[in-house]
Amino acid sequence: MQVTETLSDGLKRNYTVVLPVADLESRRMARLTTLGKTLRLPGFRPGKVPMPIVKQRYGTAVSAEILEESVNEATQKVLSERGLRPAQQPKVDLVSENPTAMTSDLEFSVSMELLPDITLPDFGTIELTRLKAEVADESVDKALEQIAKFNRTLEPIPAETLAERENGAAIGEVLTVDYAGMIDGVLFDGGTGADAAVELGGTGFIPGFAEGLEGARPGETRTINVTFPEDYGNKDLAGKAATFDITVKQLSTQTVPPIDDVLAKKLGADDIAAIREIVKSRQQQEFDGLSRVRLKKALLDALTGLADFPVPTTIADQEFDQIWTQFEAAQKAGTQDEEDKGKDEDTLKAEYRAIAERRVRLGLLLAEIGRINNITVTEQELDRALYQRAMQYQGQEMQMLEFFRKYPQLTNSVRGPLLEDKVVDFVLELAKVTDVIVTPEELAKEPEEPAKIA
Repeated sequence: MQVTETLSDGLKRNYTVVLPVADLESRRMARLTTLGKTLRLPGFRPGKVPMPIVKQRYGTAVSAEILEESVNEATQKVLSERGLRPAQQPKVDLVSENPTAMTSDLEFSVSMELLPDITLPDFGTIELTRLKAEVADESVDKALEQIAKFNRTLEPIPAETLAERENGAAIGEVLTVDYAGMIDGVLFDGGTGADAAVELGGTGFIPGFAEGLEGARPGETRTINVTFPEDYGNKDLAGKAATFDITVKQLSTQTVPPIDDVLAKKLGADDIAAIREIVKSRQQQEFDGLSRVRLKKALLDALTGLADFPVPTTIADQEFDQIWTQFEAAQKAGTQDEEDKGKDEDTLKAEYRAIAERRVRLGLLLAEIGRINNITVTEQELDRALYQRAMQYQGQEMQMLEFFRKYPQLTNSVRGPLLEDKVVDFVLELAKVTDVIVTPEELAKEPEEPAKIA
């Protein structure tokens, strides 16, 4: 085998490889001979088919197999002998014409981009602050109040009682209503409902909705004008004015059970102290999870600042294409970031290209940290994560597990985040992490300052 390097530019490498025709022909004849020993054709005894007939019938197919195997083996030899680590599968192009004829040496080219040489930073120079929040008794009390209200009983107010009242629905009472919401006269997704329970003076609806039903009576219809809050969860509705056509079907009083052992037993616990402990534990898990998210983001920001190496353009191009496709979809839907709306396409592409390269660079750094330190995801960890993902599809868990295992790209989409978290944990053990107790509100705020690097 003769190998000639034809390009060495940054991470890009090209090679021309020539395989002697004698070696290829030797392998082909060996394969045809082996095939002839087991071949069964009419008119010939098993294993006694003349070689000219074997060649005539199977020569082209065997030649194609030998060519593919030889090219693959030669390519792997080029990589291993030179210690090359391609960023993606090398591209192979045949140079020889009619290679299956095997009348001359086989020439082909191999082109690739290499993974960059990455020097791992000193993780001990990274200084991070881990914000931690503790659950207050008042927060548990409030959650217990919500649990009790969820277990309330509603008692419809008799028509004769309502007839004696001067006013209809009052604060603390519950209306059962059907509603249809419209923006600019058009129904919107999620804007309709039936038999909805609306507590006057309660929460759960946008401002103005419950207030607009004060004094309403069963059988009455009302049209209410409201405006969705600017920070509403659905960006398509945030800040928009809407009208709701409402039909009142029933008015009820509510009885909220006391927060005691009776309620606890109804919920399957021994006593109310056990319920308090469950509520407190769940809230603490939420706080700890958010603390972990904040700390991980700070660490990844710090690692991004320490990552200084070239990025393979093929991987960066793929990442950019994904980002740009998402941007174009958001632009078409009118949901792109406000700060992007006044920028021209060239500026946007340059900015998103930089984002793509940062993402790829960070991903390569995390992968190298894992490789150098033998950090892997075990099959047990992967199976557990796949099962948790499959549990999201109730009644189809086993089918989803088989589906995940059938397609490697889906399995890798689960394996990747697991490996990333293990690498993050490894680095956090080496970084300087200072714990600071804050309020839940402070924990929820977006960080303003990036992590420090000593």
